[in-house]
Parts: sequence; C-alpha cells; structure tokens
Amino acid sequence: MGETQVTTHEGRSKAGPSPTAAQAAPEAATAPTTPPASGKTGRLLAGFRSLRMPRRPRLWFEILLIAVSYWLYSLVRNAVPEQKAQALRNADWIWSAEKSLGLAFEETVNHAVNSVTWLIVSMNYYYATLHFVVTIGVLVWLFRRHPGRYAATRLVLFATTAVALLGYYLYPLAPPRLMNGTNFIDTVLLHETWGSMASGNFKNMSNQYAAMPSMHIGWSLWCGLTIFALASAPWARILGLLYPTLTLVVIVATANHFWLDAVGGMACLAFGYAVSRVWYGSLPHRLPKWVPDRRGRLTGLRAARLPRPASEPEPEKRPESSPSGV
Repeated sequence: MGETQVTTHEGRSKAGPSPTAAQAAPEAATAPTTPPASGKTGRLLAGFRSLRMPRRPRLWFEILLIAVSYWLYSLVRNAVPEQKAQALRNADWIWSAEKSLGLAFEETVNHAVNSVTWLIVSMNYYYATLHFVVTIGVLVWLFRRHPGRYAATRLVLFATTAVALLGYYLYPLAPPRLMNGTNFIDTVLLHETWGSMASGNFKNMSNQYAAMPSMHIGWSLWCGLTIFALASAPWARILGLLYPTLTLVVIVATANHFWLDAVGGMACLAFGYAVSRVWYGSLPHRLPKWVPDRRGRLTGLRAARLPRPASEPEPEKRPESSPSGV
C-alpha cells in the first residue's frame, strides 16, 4: 500500500500509484466517515442541510419575497397601536436621559440645518427616498456580483427588520418633532417637502409613533457594512462608511429621530448578523462569492476578468495530429 509504479511513455518517466493503491483509492474516496441517516429522518436532515447551503438566488423569487415582506412589514408596523400618550411619555424620558448624559444636541442641529433652506430641503428628500433606493440598489448588486453571499446578507436585513417590529410594539416612541413643550421644527411640514410619510399629506399612511428603533440607521448601516466588506474599489468602501454617517445627521436634523433611536437600530442589526451567522455558520462576507447553478456549474464568472476556480477544472484538450497523420 502506498507504493508507486514508474512507467515510461515517449522517453519520459511518469510516477503513478501502484495497482493496489489505485484500487484502494476509489474505495477510500467513496467510503463514508459516518453512517448515513436513512428513511424519513435522513431525508429531513438532508433537506435541512440543503437549506443552509449558499445557492444561486432566483430573480422571480427574490422580487416576490421582497415585495411580500415589505408589504407585511408595513402592514404590521402600521397596525401596531399608536399609543400616543405612552409614546409622548417615552419621548420625554429619552430627552431627559440625553440631557443627563450631556448629549441632547438634536434640537441645536435641527435649528442650525433648518436655517439653510436648500440643505434642509435636500435632507428631507434624502430621508424620504434614499432609505429605499440605496437598499434596493445594494440588493441588486449582491444578486449580480455576489450570488453566493446574497441569501445570507439578505437574511441579515430581514432579521433586523423583523426584530424592529417588536420594538415598535413594546416601546412606542414619538419623534422629536411631535413632542410637547419643545422647540423642534417639523422640517417636512414647514417646507412642504413632497414624498415623506412622516409628515404632511402622507402622515396618516404611517405609524407616527414608531421611532424606536430607527430602521433608517439599521438599513443604511447594513448597506454601508455590506459595501465596505465586499467592494473592491477604495472609493466605494469609503462611500459605504459615509452613507450611514450622513443618514444619522439627516434623521437628527429633520427631527425624525433621537440619536438613541440610532443605537436601537444598531442593536437590531447586530441581532440580524447573529441570526445569519447561526444559520449559515459564517458571516456573509466570508461565504463563497460564486455558487453552482442547477447543473453544478459556477455561475457569474467572466473568463476575461476572473480566473477559473480550482473546483471547476479546465476542459480536456484533444491531442493534435501531425500533418503526416501519425
């Protein structure tokens, strides 16, 4: 066992396994290390393991899943009782806690930014639109360029949002702009900015007392960390870090959130990463970038730009015949 046999072919010597070793190798490769489960239990275990394996996402399924999930999220969030009195009491407590820490700066930022009309109007539109546009853009980028990491990263976002719903139910909180006895400015209402459901004509379409945790921070930080971990261009990684930072300034300047709401959003995101880590056994950015399709071939590779991985061998080349036909 383990001997080698030397053969000669066209003047070149070639070492290979002895007949005994060659016969034993297939048996060793196919021999299971642990007894396989059989019957219904085995099928259930195999199905469970397959669910935890990164796979190529399907476009139609992802579009349907995201649409249904956001519809359910909006339905549940808006169905949570507004509990106005309790939400205002909680806001007073948050404001007092920040004052005791010497970090109650939201009102100062709100008034300072509001004094520059073009800046505050831009922030109003930022708050109303980029929350969705950037998040969807990152999902599309993951789907196309990082299919092996897509499902795990999407699970982070979904788990983060799901636990946020629990926070809306257990801790109703009024945003600073709706507090009594303070000088916060509702910048959307003042400047009649279009598009935000937080104030104005759309305020009845959204629960006004669901400020804790801030999903503007939860989602933007998810976008930023994903871009920072997976992007190759330095400028993209820098923008990834700047995006949640600017979002924090926007939610405070528009008086839609306390900075402690942002802490709540970060805690929800940490929970989301923990769920994904437990389910997939690894953080999303450490999973393989490419995954096999239904036929077992790696998808998404561009031969001109990316080398063929070792798991997908080069096709065999046919020997070229000499002109004489030998």
